[in-house]
Parts: sequence; structure tokens; C-alpha cells
Amino acid sequence: MSLHLNDFHKQELKFDISKLRAACDQILKEKGFDSSLGIPHFASISLNQIPGDPDSIKGNKTRGVYWTKPDSTGKEVPRDVGIDESKYTEFVKDYKNTYFEKVYNILKKKYKLGRVRLLLKEPRSTLSWHRDPEPRLHIPIYTNPGAIMVIDKIAHHMPADGSVWVTNNLKYHNAFNGGEENRVHLVACVLDYKFN
Repeated sequence: MSLHLNDFHKQELKFDISKLRAACDQILKEKGFDSSLGIPHFASISLNQIPGDPDSIKGNKTRGVYWTKPDSTGKEVPRDVGIDESKYTEFVKDYKNTYFEKVYNILKKKYKLGRVRLLLKEPRSTLSWHRDPEPRLHIPIYTNPGAIMVIDKIAHHMPADGSVWVTNNLKYHNAFNGGEENRVHLVACVLDYKFN
């Protein structure tokens, strides 16, 4: 592994990109992204929840706690609400019998998962510079050359080819979409993954 990609770990696992896109398109046709948080250029669809608790995937629970340095003082502040990721063990019934159910079942055999979501980053937009409580697993579904993630000042593009990546979101990072098409990744919180 290249030294500069120490925070981007490509996994020995691959999914069918055409099936991922077909499942994504099907869900988007039936439901669409939840953009109710009022966060510009960001939206999500939760694929799992706390068993029997549909409220566990609404409002701020869609995003969860993170830390940021919002101004020139460099002082770190928390945002949003804490989430017990280990409770998110039930696949949302509306998405059963999609390819995502198969992907979810394979991933949960290999990793201890928290929330699993489809995350949208709209064109020509960026996330804040922030850190999360745990690493994230990414499966890019729709992307473009201008969709890049930056971790600790190292930039990397993850192609939409069915590959699976685990990123070190414990460090400060952001993601931006500098292209003119939506960026959609399946993103899972990974509770048992260790970075050196």
C-alpha cells in the first residue's frame, strides 16, 4: 500500500456495480433522498435501523455526532447527537429484496457495522472539515473524477467500480464533489476496524 494512502484501505471485497446502481435507482425512484435536515447539498437514505424503531433513522440521527473546528481559533466543538451505532442491526424492510440487502448481509459477516446509509453529495459542493467517532466503509455507486475525499490533507478519488474502501474518519477529513453530477456512496460506520 502506498504510504500516502494509509488512511484509505481498499478491501479484498468487490460488488457488482451495475447491480448497485440498479438498486440505487430503484430506491431513488420509490423514495428519494431525505434532505429534511436542512444541510445544503447533503442527503441520505438509511438502509438499517434500531430494531422496531423507525425514528432511529430520522432527523439528526441520520447524521450523528461529529467534531469540527468552525473558525480561526481552531477550537474543536461537537455537532449533532451521539448515536449508539451498535444498536443498528435491522435492515429496513422497505429495501428488502434489493441488491443492498445482499450487500448488507455480506458486509455484516465481515465487519461490525453501525448505521449503513446511501449518502448524496450534490455537484460543486463540500462537507465541513470534521472528524467522526469511527472509521467509515465506502462503496462508491455514482461518482466522477472531481469527487474526492481528503483525510489529513491527503486527497484520493475512490472509483465507482464495485470496490470497497475503509477510510480513517477518526482524523479530520472532508469530501467534495467538484463535478457536475451527483456523488452517491454506500457508507457504513465500522465499529471494529483499526488503523495503524
